Amino acid sequence: MTCGILLVTHPGVGTALLHVATRLLRQLPLKTEAFEVPFDADLDALLPLASAALRRVEGGEGVLILTDLYGASPANLAGQLARLGTPVRRVSALSLPMLLRVMNYPEQGLDQLPATAAAGTRNGAIVDDA
Repeated sequence: MTCGILLVTHPGVGTALLHVATRLLRQLPLKTEAFEVPFDADLDALLPLASAALRRVEGGEGVLILTDLYGASPANLAGQLARLGTPVRRVSALSLPMLLRVMNYPEQGLDQLPATAAAGTRNGAIVDDA
């Protein structure tokens, strides 16, 4: 049993990051899906669709939801998902380094993966003065 990964993002963000991660790693070790929230979305109307996506990736140990921008509609929808009963942890500021870091530690549980995800974004930000 493993954690699932659900990317809840603005349009184009989650799908693009998932595409690049899949090309780089060839195969993702965790069940992962992107759920993109339209700019003019009614979150209550999207909740059943997002809940279905959450159930599709749930691998028996809960789901790590990665959102692109804290406080925006995707993160608010993720908050609603977290209240539905499936064990969920949420991390915002989704980036490619975050997603790759999570994929490199598929053995970690839902209690460890959020810190691993955050470290991926922190450690992936490099100021290159060369």
